[in-house]
Amino acid sequence: MVDRVPAWSVWLLLAVPLLLPLGRAAELPLLAGALMALVWQLRDRLALPQSAWRVALAGFAAFWLAQALSAPDAWRPGRVLRECLFDLRYLPWLAFAVAVLADAGRARRVLLGLAGIVALWTLDGLLQATSGFSLGGPASADRLSGVFGADDLKLGPALAAFAPFLLLPLAQRRGWPGLAAGGFAVGLVVLLAGARAGWVSYALVLGWLLWRQACGGWRGAGALLLAGTLCLAAVWLAASLSPRFEARLARTAAVLEADRAGLDIALTGRPAIWAAAWRMFLAHPVNGVGVRGYRAAYASHTPPDDAWLRSGEGIPHHPHQLVLELLAETGLIGLLLWLAAALLALRAWLHADPAARARVAPAGLALVACLFPLNTHFASYSSVWSLLLFLLLGLYAGLLGTRPAQP
Repeated sequence: MVDRVPAWSVWLLLAVPLLLPLGRAAELPLLAGALMALVWQLRDRLALPQSAWRVALAGFAAFWLAQALSAPDAWRPGRVLRECLFDLRYLPWLAFAVAVLADAGRARRVLLGLAGIVALWTLDGLLQATSGFSLGGPASADRLSGVFGADDLKLGPALAAFAPFLLLPLAQRRGWPGLAAGGFAVGLVVLLAGARAGWVSYALVLGWLLWRQACGGWRGAGALLLAGTLCLAAVWLAASLSPRFEARLARTAAVLEADRAGLDIALTGRPAIWAAAWRMFLAHPVNGVGVRGYRAAYASHTPPDDAWLRSGEGIPHHPHQLVLELLAETGLIGLLLWLAAALLALRAWLHADPAARARVAPAGLALVACLFPLNTHFASYSSVWSLLLFLLLGLYAGLLGTRPAQP
């Protein structure tokens, strides 16, 4: 089948991450791309590499089936069913992304555009750190907010996840100087953004990039040691630039007090949230309490003297941890479906040729940064974060299926 995807489709795909800081506005290009894929399918113009489409379809099936199968016993079944219907948009969107990235020229332009977006977020964050102003507005939050704005503090985790799209090309084209300069600049913004989930994600990204650049072995260990020293320097600089960051760092260091009170301070009350999620899973082990049902089920699965119930600050909306979220809201069925999709995606990477592995590395590393289980997380089934996950899944699957450039 002849590839007749128009060249302007690249801009429609790039509009999704570009508008991501604006929240639901990123839905507009995603819906447009999904509709385009449906039109192409009706006109027999949708040429999808089957290996890439299998990865995309497995990821969608895991996400959607886990959600749908949680509905029968859900605390809020109506909401689950509405979300299931609305989330069907991700399937044609994935087809659109795979079709766009099937061509080597279009894939190259998408990767270049993503690197530019990450550079923009980084420069804007540095501008806000030094001047107090940003494309997202003034620095009125308790941490750096950048293009995402003071009412949506996702800059740290989002920038950490997308960092490979900038840092990998820098390392390939500029070697160690490029990786060091880019890694320091992005890392400083991630630190000042204050989200500890972003710190963990970025440590994974930078650690893997340094190990890769040093070709592993003793050189890799030395590179990681050097990176640790540079990170301490970045932490010192960030604390000097931002008293708010210094206070957050001190709060994080409370975990070293080795008692329950210190742990609660360091983790801002998350142990109670995680314990409630575990109790929900034990009470509903098969298919959970329903996607986005954590808040409704919270009071019934925690002691009456729970700190969150007594504080009057409101019940948490989700468990802030991916594995516990899946267990609590989708049960063992959901967790196993997600694991199966992850294994299939890993298998596809292992069986890909070296050129495809190199091409898909930024998207793969971004997905690992977002889904690394030993971290805190946003709600996977929330609108903005699920959109980000499907954007990265579309990039990963599509770049795996990119056809070699014609001589």
